[in-house]
Amino acid sequence: MSSGTDDETIDAIGRSIMRWQDATQDFDEAFGRLHGLSSPERRCLGLIVFGPQPARAIASETGLTPASITALLDRLEARGLLSRQPDPNDRRKIMVSITRKAQVMAEDAYGPIHREGVALLEGYSAAEREIVLRFVTAAVEMQNRLTAEFLARHAGKKAEPERPGQRGA
Repeated sequence: MSSGTDDETIDAIGRSIMRWQDATQDFDEAFGRLHGLSSPERRCLGLIVFGPQPARAIASETGLTPASITALLDRLEARGLLSRQPDPNDRRKIMVSITRKAQVMAEDAYGPIHREGVALLEGYSAAEREIVLRFVTAAVEMQNRLTAEFLARHAGKKAEPERPGQRGA
């Protein structure tokens, strides 16, 4: 049984996470507008910024069909933001890598966030950081599971068109 103070703290954490999600989305959308990148294009670059990824993994992570992922990779490659090469271990697979141009763009935007985030986390003890990691990992897993369940419950429903300026809840 939780106390009123515990309930208030849990509610405050939930509201803060919602604000963090909105702030992150605002930043990502601003980055996209500045560089002419769609949400799937930003997500693709975010996946490959830490190392080459198979095209199939990018398709899976973005939810795009093979034809759509090919078109997305073609656009980003034409802009000099990624390169494709055969997987050295399985030449039937294509590995997608970020280019120096895209690395510079990412560092300009996300480098300060990374550095300040590290500094913020360094203000916590190792034990506290373990709790934060455990919470964030569980929250991501929960969100992914609930997203899949939501989509399964609403499979076959026609989506309403997004209105200009509309944001997700």
